Amino acid sequence: MIRTTAALVACVAVAFVLPAFYATLAGYVGLAAIVSIGLVLLTGISGQTSFGQASFVGLAAYASAMLTRFAGAPPLLGLFAGLALTGAVAWLLGLITARLSGHFLALCSVAWGISFFALFGTLPFLHGFNGIGDIPPLRVGPLSAADPPVNVAVIWVCVALALLLAHNLLDSRIGRAIRTLNGARSMAESVGIDTVRLARAVFVLAALAAALAGFLFAHFQRFISPTPFSLTASIEYLFMVIVGGAESFAGALLGAFLVTVLRDRLNDWIPQLTGSTGNYEALAFSLVVILLLQRAPQGLWPMLRSFTPRGAMRPMPRAAPAATPPVAAVQSGAADALAVEGVCRNFGGLVANRDVSFRVGAGEIVALIGPNGAGKTTLFNVISGALLPSAGAVHLFGRRLGRLPARRIAALGLARTFQHARLLPRISVRDNIAVGAHLAGRAGVLRAMLRLDRAEEARLRTLAETEAARVGLADLLDRPAGDLPLGQQRIVEIARASCLRPRLLLLDEPAAGLRHQEKQHLAALLRQLRAGGMAVLLVEHDMDFVMQLADRVVVMDFGEKIAEGTPARVRADPAVLEAYLGSAA
Repeated sequence: MIRTTAALVACVAVAFVLPAFYATLAGYVGLAAIVSIGLVLLTGISGQTSFGQASFVGLAAYASAMLTRFAGAPPLLGLFAGLALTGAVAWLLGLITARLSGHFLALCSVAWGISFFALFGTLPFLHGFNGIGDIPPLRVGPLSAADPPVNVAVIWVCVALALLLAHNLLDSRIGRAIRTLNGARSMAESVGIDTVRLARAVFVLAALAAALAGFLFAHFQRFISPTPFSLTASIEYLFMVIVGGAESFAGALLGAFLVTVLRDRLNDWIPQLTGSTGNYEALAFSLVVILLLQRAPQGLWPMLRSFTPRGAMRPMPRAAPAATPPVAAVQSGAADALAVEGVCRNFGGLVANRDVSFRVGAGEIVALIGPNGAGKTTLFNVISGALLPSAGAVHLFGRRLGRLPARRIAALGLARTFQHARLLPRISVRDNIAVGAHLAGRAGVLRAMLRLDRAEEARLRTLAETEAARVGLADLLDRPAGDLPLGQQRIVEIARASCLRPRLLLLDEPAAGLRHQEKQHLAALLRQLRAGGMAVLLVEHDMDFVMQLADRVVVMDFGEKIAEGTPARVRADPAVLEAYLGSAA
């Protein structure tokens, strides 16, 4: 980050010595970089593909131009108006798009991109394709941004500010939550993250970055028309992010530079090479982009980084080490931790669970076993709120869950792991575990961007490190979670769930992939949690592990409960033997 900031400061200084043409080109690179930084958050980090960012650039540009050109308002007021208008429109669009993903979101963004472009060219008071000229320049004290070097310097100062705020945001509790939006939403909901609301917030932030670029564009070029805000411009912004590296802010800067400069140079080179005019520039540009994507599918910046040695990771300031907080226990005499009463779950004509009932008491380990396809994971999803029951009821600590979403159930004191480990593979083990501490923090987007959350962030990371030490991961905190073997990835999931400080822990095949010694360590950990009053419900196929650990065992087959009791009693039950071994045995 320090090197990137130094490079941006150098860009500001160089703006005063560049020839006018190159200073202007540097200004366009800076404007594109601001939009690209927002797109890294939106598309690269949170996985929301948008083809409509140029529309947000245009909204702010027109808002500021109309106020400053025709109402005589100062540019600063134009900035606030552009941000407010764009933020409001993005929030309204986010009410729809935050629940969409994949090609549905992309097509929706294409639709609004075309619509806004049509409005910019059609509404009479916006002067159509004739455009609006004589927009007043920005002024910084005695300096007028009518002077290109001053204008470019202002733009690159804004690039540095956008980069700093975005970096601060990702290096926070909210930043970890944003990373879960890209393919891990069910995991995020299970630790209390409101993914729909968060996706909308990221969408608005990316729109505000585009609005800042639009404001600067209007006062930098001092003339606007609909053409720079077309669907084609939005596609170019996406190209910048993909070419540079979709998950990297430095890649956004690199992509903005390459695409902007390449497009400008091709406009000069192609006519000279062909000796004729035409739209060959677009064809040549597309071929170059395709070639780049073939050679560097993750973007150029990650490829360049692979050639340089990684520096040592700087540890973040930590809060003073504290003793492990006790697990919240259910008071004696209180209701059971979990009561499943006549639960059915149907998928059309397929019955996955049929009239399943059992209870889990406080400080008790209950194992849910059965052959593959017995409906165990489906029942887990019903209990945790990922699925709604078709019939029956689930009570958690005496409260009927009804239609509560998973994130609300997590806040009541339920945590879970998944049958297939769901981690964020590119970030560290520490940050993966800290995702589970989301509900232990309160700092929002603004505090994170302004870095006012450092005390809270240090506390959450200390909590993550404490849980990592408890499960034997203290030496792996800085390793990317995706580099760990499957068994250790499951342990990371358990540590993440423990960060929620749950009273009921659901474990879906926690011993799968573990070596014998690791299983013994896991069993000791679960006994420790039970001694602290935590209830544990686990699904497991390792019968030796189950029989040595569980207080009671519930057996399912074809979606129904066929047996329940102590491990010794269940092991001798004829119905259980038939389900596992067949009647012939």
